[in-house]
Amino acid sequence: MTDTPSSPPPAWPGERLGLPESGPRSVGRFGRRIAAIAIDWAIAVVISAAFFSYEPLMTLAIFIGLQVLMTVVVNASIGHALLGLRVVPMEGGLLGVWRPVVRALLIALVIPAMVWDDNNRGLHDRLSRTILLRR
Repeated sequence: MTDTPSSPPPAWPGERLGLPESGPRSVGRFGRRIAAIAIDWAIAVVISAAFFSYEPLMTLAIFIGLQVLMTVVVNASIGHALLGLRVVPMEGGLLGVWRPVVRALLIALVIPAMVWDDNNRGLHDRLSRTILLRR
């Protein structure tokens, strides 16, 4: 078996996908992603505390529901929108409903969102065939 030379690592996330290093259409970086999910979780906590006595499963259900609803409607969760990010399908076209549902359920499992490739796409993005880009 012969070894094939591996390609060098990309200079920035999204380089191999033809995306710019920074600015509009560049890949959303770690700091913005973490801040966006913190905003989304905080909103779910406030709603859960106000209406469901901060019941853990209701908090998670609210979080998932908000992720799906907002991503279907505006291609971004509330946190994403506030931080200038959007979810787009890798093949182009419409995001549809199944991608936000699969993506939100995998984010709720936490581990898929913590396993990333060199394009900063977590397993939740890879399995839903999406990418998080700056607006």
